[in-house]
Amino acid sequence: MEFKDYYKIMGVARDATQDEIKRSYRKLARKYHPDVSKEPDAEARFKEVGEAYEVLKDPEKRVAYDQLGAKWQSGQEFRPPPDWDAGFEFSGGGYTAAGEQDHSAFFEELFGQRRAARAGRARTFRMRGEDHHAKVLIDLQDSFSGATRSITLRMPELTDDGHVMTRDRTLNVRIPQGVRPGQQIRLAGQGGPGIGGGEAGDLYLEVDFREHPLYKVDGADLYLDLPVAPWEAALGASVQAPTPSGVVSLRIPADSSQGRKLRLTGRGLPGKAPGDLYVVLQLSLPSADSDAARKLYQEMKDQLGFNPRATLGVN
Repeated sequence: MEFKDYYKIMGVARDATQDEIKRSYRKLARKYHPDVSKEPDAEARFKEVGEAYEVLKDPEKRVAYDQLGAKWQSGQEFRPPPDWDAGFEFSGGGYTAAGEQDHSAFFEELFGQRRAARAGRARTFRMRGEDHHAKVLIDLQDSFSGATRSITLRMPELTDDGHVMTRDRTLNVRIPQGVRPGQQIRLAGQGGPGIGGGEAGDLYLEVDFREHPLYKVDGADLYLDLPVAPWEAALGASVQAPTPSGVVSLRIPADSSQGRKLRLTGRGLPGKAPGDLYVVLQLSLPSADSDAARKLYQEMKDQLGFNPRATLGVN
């Protein structure tokens, strides 16, 4: 995906004030408006300028975009890193009435889902304060046992001279047992302040898990790659396998193949309907680093007559 340099499109410096960005947009919008411009690419440029302004005029989206742009190198294909927006607190406002067709795939990749999730709230005027949203990363074990964690969020705000900065705030958050990726934790009254004395909005924390060295998460289910020796897979064996709630004894059936899945019912994420833990067998070959080991491998070659490529029709 091509990276779009919104500052270059708008013709402003990266440290431009919000007023400077607004003035530049007005100038470019007049220059490229399809109804009046004689430029051959006026319509495309008009949409491009509108997309850039959609991001840079909003301190929330601008701060997030700046974080991504700082890691981009010219000439490289751009892919947003996973969880790039974790820890940012968004109010959900700032979107214009522009249709989806007015934004590029680059914009939609970064902000499309967030825009769709907030649009209904952003267009409604209420005395109650706006709900805020943030994505947070927790450890897998927090879901198994429940926990209280200190979480710091970054909230974009404008300075008196029109520049954008971030303000950190730290909250003690109770992580409920059994919470799953994509679910939200609601913190009542921790959103935007009310208008005219109205109650504050709520803060919704969308949960995701940090990468775990052993387990992969799929909904409520967990997956564990378990190394096994060739003789354990071929002859069957009883081995130990780690689970988030402790080590268990696992029976490997004889004649098991690489990638075979063994299900441990109810050993996934806890809940009213707990998930399962799938143990995926991974054959681990001993090294032929001694005369005895090489002799054994040679005997296997001579006696078994095994061709791992037989199904491909080659030797």
